[in-house]
Amino acid sequence: MKTRLIPAAAAVAAAFVPLLLATPAHATNGYLSHGYGIKSMGMAGASIALPQDAIAAAYNPAGMTVVGNRVDFGLNWFRPTGREATIVGSPAPFNNTSYYGDEKSNFFVPEFGYNQMLDARTSVGVSVYGNGGMNTFYDRPFPLFGSTKPGVDLSQLFIAPTVGYKVTPEHAVGVSLNLAFQRFKAHGLENFTAPSGPMQFSAYPSDVTNNGYENSYGYGLRLGYIGQITPQFAVGATYQSKTWMTDFDNYRGLFAEQGGFDIPANYGLGIALKPMPGLDIALDVVWIDYSGIKSINNPLLPNLFQARLGTDGGAGFGWEDMTVYKLGIQYALNPQLTLRGGYNYGKQPIPASETLFNVLAPGVMEDHWTLGATWTLANKSELSFSFLYSPSVTVTGENSIPPAFGGGNVNLKMKEMSFGVAYGWKF
Repeated sequence: MKTRLIPAAAAVAAAFVPLLLATPAHATNGYLSHGYGIKSMGMAGASIALPQDAIAAAYNPAGMTVVGNRVDFGLNWFRPTGREATIVGSPAPFNNTSYYGDEKSNFFVPEFGYNQMLDARTSVGVSVYGNGGMNTFYDRPFPLFGSTKPGVDLSQLFIAPTVGYKVTPEHAVGVSLNLAFQRFKAHGLENFTAPSGPMQFSAYPSDVTNNGYENSYGYGLRLGYIGQITPQFAVGATYQSKTWMTDFDNYRGLFAEQGGFDIPANYGLGIALKPMPGLDIALDVVWIDYSGIKSINNPLLPNLFQARLGTDGGAGFGWEDMTVYKLGIQYALNPQLTLRGGYNYGKQPIPASETLFNVLAPGVMEDHWTLGATWTLANKSELSFSFLYSPSVTVTGENSIPPAFGGGNVNLKMKEMSFGVAYGWKF
């Protein structure tokens, strides 16, 4: 009976593909989510050494050996607001003018996880989740970019079939094959489409903007380890390789490497403490390698005037690597109710000199405060909730607008909140 559930789980995972690709996912730690799984999100994403549901493969495949036989469904309402770009120190009529990117502010991101123990040591499962994303849609044309309303829409999806193995009862390893899908569109960037002359910024002018959605596919690996050192102390480690993606051919004139947009490698360490019955404290440190992706890491200047957009050295968003700290606490108030809270911090990846291009991708969030809870129902199934609030952050530009574009700076601003609900059960 249990083995028959595996094809059914695969069918459910496949059904989630159009749902996840239809909506951008979280853009909190750069453009990666602050956490995966509603329980994890309630603890600010601190989960590497404290797996709790079948979404565990998103952050530590070894955790699937800990969560046991279970199924989880979740939906997260994500609301980025206050996306604002202000031009300062530039000639009239654009100086001290603000543009607002909140034409679309409500996104619903589903998740799904299934896990089954084949025996006392071996688990197989699949986690389906949105890895990251970005959306902006401005209220009017941004004069430095073009003649129509600018914006981008990036969605990413991971389907992660996973195998975990307990080397000993206290120590486990796991591996996920990350099958990735992403789609992208950009509009309102007509100033970069000149076919020739001194203002030809792109090597492929017809493949910069207004080309609708383009899909990309790829793969990578995530490895994980978890060890229960004592009943009160656990450790975990995880590594996700770069996810190698097919190019966005319709935007090969925008992204470096002829439309290249791989997903960055990331890795982390975690500990989990149980200082008293019912109380868990988890701490993770995660490193995100944005510098390994040229289309994300290449700076605007001097690249814009030395190598055309779309070439290997073409201008990008100038993002730097991130180090993210996640602290989560949960307390089982009684057998039915568990409460959670957490704090997540990562210095935002956009240098002050790179704010112009990042009008399109203002991933500036730093502080994240979270709450969560799980209510165990009479049939032992679980209903979980999470809430995120990330207060407004402003990045003040420094020489971010080239003199050829009028000089001055762009200041970026943004804030976020989200609310998630999940239903899960053990079998």
